[in-house]
Amino acid sequence: MNAKQLIEPLPESAWFKSSYSTGSGGECVEVAARPATVHVRDSKDTTRAALAVEPTAWTAFVEFTAL
Repeated sequence: MNAKQLIEPLPESAWFKSSYSTGSGGECVEVAARPATVHVRDSKDTTRAALAVEPTAWTAFVEFTAL
């Protein structure tokens, strides 16, 4: 899977927290889907750089983790 850092920040309204997030400070991610890329960042530290992956790579990752 190729990933690259997001250079231009996305608006906060574009980000969605994982439905598995309990709010208790566990490992969680936020995702912002765009037509050509899916952006992923750490929900505990949103100031760190996000990653951008191709939608097909994100779909493969989500399907793999659902097993």
